[in-house]
Amino acid sequence: MSQLPPRSELGTHEVGNQPPELGDIGLWTSDPALQCYAAMAEADQVHLSKHGKSLGTAEIREVGRAANQHTPELVLFDAAGRRLDEVKYHPAYHQMMKLGLEGGYSGIAWEGRASGHATHAAMVYLHSQVEPGSCCPMTMTYAAIPALRADQRLYDQWAPKLSSWAYDRSIKHVGGKHAATLGMAMTEKQGGSDVRQCTTQAVRDGEAYRLRGHKWFCSAPMSDGFLTLAQAPEGLTCFLVPRWLDEERNSIQLQRLKDKLGNRSNASAEIEYSNALAYRLGDEGEGIRTIIEMVHHTRLDTALAPAGLMRAALVQAKHWASHRSVFQKQLIDQPLLQAVLADLTLEWEGALALGLYVARTFDGVSKEEHALSRIAVALAKFLNNKICPTVVYEVMEVLGGIGYVEESGLPLLYREAPLNSIWEGSGNVICLDILRTLQRTPLAGEMLKSELLKATGVNRTFDIALTRHQERFDIVPEEVEARWFVEDLARLLTASVLIRHAPPEVSDTYVSTRLPEIRRQVYGAIPAGNHKGILARI
Repeated sequence: MSQLPPRSELGTHEVGNQPPELGDIGLWTSDPALQCYAAMAEADQVHLSKHGKSLGTAEIREVGRAANQHTPELVLFDAAGRRLDEVKYHPAYHQMMKLGLEGGYSGIAWEGRASGHATHAAMVYLHSQVEPGSCCPMTMTYAAIPALRADQRLYDQWAPKLSSWAYDRSIKHVGGKHAATLGMAMTEKQGGSDVRQCTTQAVRDGEAYRLRGHKWFCSAPMSDGFLTLAQAPEGLTCFLVPRWLDEERNSIQLQRLKDKLGNRSNASAEIEYSNALAYRLGDEGEGIRTIIEMVHHTRLDTALAPAGLMRAALVQAKHWASHRSVFQKQLIDQPLLQAVLADLTLEWEGALALGLYVARTFDGVSKEEHALSRIAVALAKFLNNKICPTVVYEVMEVLGGIGYVEESGLPLLYREAPLNSIWEGSGNVICLDILRTLQRTPLAGEMLKSELLKATGVNRTFDIALTRHQERFDIVPEEVEARWFVEDLARLLTASVLIRHAPPEVSDTYVSTRLPEIRRQVYGAIPAGNHKGILARI
């Protein structure tokens, strides 16, 4: 009987036809599209280059993975039974927070720079490629600052700490900290998006108030304070609730942490205000008007984050296809895969271009720019988040089975993909908000129309599509047509930005495949000829 060779000679585990490790990536230097649209938005390219380099290392990607593998833990009591109401995070989470906040994530927009919001928005895009969960508390910290302007005393106390280029995770009163973070707690079980159904009660206590009530979602419960809504004698009012008072914890009790689909590194909690001390922001009864300033700025980040998720997925797809052979060809050279990847690239680049275009309007100081930002950010949030989950899924399919495995990083991106559409107003809420904006703020519609007209005369298909849209929706449409109207308008705005700022192979192909009357259901149906030029953008 013949003998089998020694096990070491069988060669059953030789690794071939597999890509090498991705290694360090300069997230700025490797992204020509980001460079293009950051220049369009006049963002700080030197800062973004430096920050993209620090985020793009293999080491930091592993830190981001660890932050998601080791999820937050709720610690309600100490060993003696005293209430703590704390959340314990893995060190990797704190490392990501430190990297972002010390890089100016929450502060760079508020320093008087001409391009502060555009630079911030590009940082959101960069961070979302590596560890999107930690973006939530940093985004809310950034966005809370304009809402605090409703009370000068609170603004003077909190804004310098929120905009500091530092991360201070110590648990103490804000006055004893060199940096702070701020969360949000608006949602209640019975209300959801209809925040006017809020039942949390606010009762005066000298110059302050005491809050009693339950909040169904409190984002980032270890923040130093929260903006929240409660019913005061004169109606729904906005409050700032500190987590720590001078010598003791405020009466904010954590009930449980949400077991979420994605955003695993970041805690979300149900909380109880049990006579919690709170300070009013703005007048009683003006709660929505006050807190909408925070929501307006968080929406900017929800418009950029999906572009970052799509970029991270497409980088994985291109790396895989460039080092994988199939049917005697490199996968990246297979015509049908080129068509699919190029089509997906158009979606990502359109999302990035639209997002940074919107960010530029946030840096404007005129009433016209402010009106435009209100409607443009809603359009970007709606469209970019509708396409993100499908793009990430398609990339998973490009990789095949390995794309369904955690080690590829794609399951993390896929779980994250729906979040930014839900957060700060889901699709229907955004569409209705756009209709209200057009009805109540005619200047917003006028500015948007002006922006669209700037792209005419270059691409006949765009001109025809814009005319068709104006004929169909010359006035604000009925509610039942809101999604159709908003998608059409967001696609047109994206196309107008690309026509003015993108290479012709990108803008022409986007227009020819996204604006015709007939809508496609699958990716990969784009005209041949421009594939390689588009793929070079990844």
